[in-house]
Amino acid sequence: QVQLVESGGGLVQAGGSLRLSCAASSTFFTINTMGWYRQAPGKQRELVAAITRSGSTNYADSVKGRFTISRDNALNTVYLQMNKLKPEDTAVYYCKSEVGFSAYWGRGTQVTVSS
Repeated sequence: QVQLVESGGGLVQAGGSLRLSCAASSTFFTINTMGWYRQAPGKQRELVAAITRSGSTNYADSVKGRFTISRDNALNTVYLQMNKLKPEDTAVYYCKSEVGFSAYWGRGTQVTVSS
């Protein structure tokens, strides 16, 4: 029913920027809340940012003021603009979409921030 494709990950120096994109497809149902999560090796997956269809946002405290989430409803695409990146931001970033009562995940994209 739903597939998500992430792009934009890579290697960047501390203080630099990256922009992640996630294009979602849903055959019959409206995609509601979309978000970005991340998981570092040996750590639990955590919420980075989420955005509702109407544009309400929620951010983890660790990224407030540095990351911005946005979406294009016509394209069913969610973006994560990441500025002033820190080494502790290094993780696999996953896109999540909520459709009806179910949640769907992308396969993840690696973000590595060097000192």
